[in-house]
Amino acid sequence: MGNGALAANGNTVNGNTSAINITTHGSDWYWAVCAVMTTATLVFVGLSATKPRSHRIFHYITAAITLVAAIAYFTMGSNLGWTPIDVEFMRSNPRVHGVNREIFYVRYVDWFITTPLLLMDLLLTAGLPWPTILFTVLIDEVMVVTGLVGALVKSSYKWGFYVFGCVAFLFVAWNVTIVARKHAQALGPDVSKTYTICGVWTIALWFLYPIAWGLCEGGNVIAPDSEAVFYGILDLLAKPVFGALLIWGHRGIDPARLGLHIRDYDELPSSTHNYENREKNGVSNGHSNGVTNSAAAPAAAEAV
Repeated sequence: MGNGALAANGNTVNGNTSAINITTHGSDWYWAVCAVMTTATLVFVGLSATKPRSHRIFHYITAAITLVAAIAYFTMGSNLGWTPIDVEFMRSNPRVHGVNREIFYVRYVDWFITTPLLLMDLLLTAGLPWPTILFTVLIDEVMVVTGLVGALVKSSYKWGFYVFGCVAFLFVAWNVTIVARKHAQALGPDVSKTYTICGVWTIALWFLYPIAWGLCEGGNVIAPDSEAVFYGILDLLAKPVFGALLIWGHRGIDPARLGLHIRDYDELPSSTHNYENREKNGVSNGHSNGVTNSAAAPAAAEAV
């Protein structure tokens, strides 16, 4: 049985027909990427079962990334989640010739959810302070949203949004490669190595996304099938491969070393542990039932 997605979901959306679209080859590729993302999700969830629940945060974040990506690629493979937008540059190449081109907005929905999760994976590994993490995630969202708005604009004003997105990306890249790396180095060589590998891997790949945008949504240079392959390879490297590198690097790292003190339901809060230890050592912060002091009194008298 062949791929019937294009027959079931044609090239007309809300009464508007797109002239530049994916073919069955592009749809097949999207389905293949969807399968890889789904498999990676199951693997990451399965690997989480080998860890205590308090040590699964990076497994869960990474599985969430590939899960959302799998749904996005299912949507694109089904030829859904797109809208036709008039192109700024009319090309003579028959593969990109036409008035409008399908723009997969679902791709940006994917990035709006998954890129903050990717940054959480990285910046939590570095032990970066929460205010810095949250601000970096916000700038990342600006990057994604400006890319989407630019893709939906048919005039040359789209390049203004492109510039905003690139500037936002440079800020994110600075925090990942410079600021967070210093924090990771302070946590030990194993944390530093894992962070450096995953951080450099991510930012190097992210530098290629603006190029893909310029060739696809921006400049209408390459066909939608080629767009599918370009973005698909980048997403495969930036999500499942990144996740494998990260999970492998975290195999011997206790999240508590990174400032992530997570307790299971059968564990006492750390404050309770500290209080009990202080009581055992005869320290009660000025609050005592008299037992400790009375027990200590004979020993003090004997010493005198």
